[in-house]
Amino acid sequence: MKRIGLIYLLTGFSIACSCTSQANSEVKEMITEAREAVTEVIEEVMEKDVTPEEISIEKELLYDKHTLDDVYPYKDTTRRFQWEKVKERLALLENIRRKPSQWCILQNYKNRNGEAPLVKKFKRDAYKRISDTLGVERYQGIPLFALNDTLTGERYAQDGSLTRYLGEEGKFTKVEPIFMGGEWYAPTKYIKQIPDTVVFDKAIFVDRKNQNIATLERAEEGKWLIRSMNPATTGQRRPPYAQETPLGMFVLQEKKTRMIFLKDGSAATGGFAPYASRFNNGGYIHGVPTNAPATGIIEYSYTLGTTPRSHMCVRNATSHAKFIFDWAPVNETIIFVLE
Repeated sequence: MKRIGLIYLLTGFSIACSCTSQANSEVKEMITEAREAVTEVIEEVMEKDVTPEEISIEKELLYDKHTLDDVYPYKDTTRRFQWEKVKERLALLENIRRKPSQWCILQNYKNRNGEAPLVKKFKRDAYKRISDTLGVERYQGIPLFALNDTLTGERYAQDGSLTRYLGEEGKFTKVEPIFMGGEWYAPTKYIKQIPDTVVFDKAIFVDRKNQNIATLERAEEGKWLIRSMNPATTGQRRPPYAQETPLGMFVLQEKKTRMIFLKDGSAATGGFAPYASRFNNGGYIHGVPTNAPATGIIEYSYTLGTTPRSHMCVRNATSHAKFIFDWAPVNETIIFVLE
């Protein structure tokens, strides 16, 4: 109320001063200062960010199999859902909704949009895989260029990254990756625009530390509902074939009822993973894998919720993977991977 009163006071002062015929340069300067003060107050009110403390989460499960408690036993210790970190990321989602934006996804699955060029500083591992100095790989990566240099890239962005679209300039698009931050140029061929009707009301949280997964849905401003809480298994770093599930903020990009995978180092089919939802490179949220030559569906594995063991993917009970498959729309669901 004090801020609103200040706006009226300053606005009235400005109008009164501007209407007098005896206004001199000093009065005009006061008018300008008053208008600037009004603008600052309005911007402060309009742009005040939602804080994690203002986020409420309630349990209204839509999927209730294999459900974990907030804190649950694991071996000789306990594991838990990190609701504090979840609220931080939900506050981020609330805040990006407040700023009208055109959104896009950075994409280069299996280098379909072209192998990214080398960046200024890169490293090559023992298996000849190239990454930038922050560990983001060239393979399936998106090159990002500084705004003052479009000749050589500065770093790579991850496939599936939610990004603010800031307009095309020649062969490049100006972008602001939300999780990474900063404004960059990316070649337009790596950009997929999202319809401006998308509001990101659904989010999936994968916890690498606690090996669990939760799904949440927005009910109203600042209020989110927990739809499921399950054990999961994330990726294990085991070069050259297996990799960790990457940390970050991604958009669900495609779905496959059965995702066929190959045996390591071979072109032979290794089996399939049911109800697979891809969010980054070859990283899917999927059900318990079935190894060839078997063909049946497996509902659960004792390894879920234990230690990382997949090839980047996030394993779930198959019925939970199907729940996500049916519940989460492509291009409209955010996947957060946290530690």
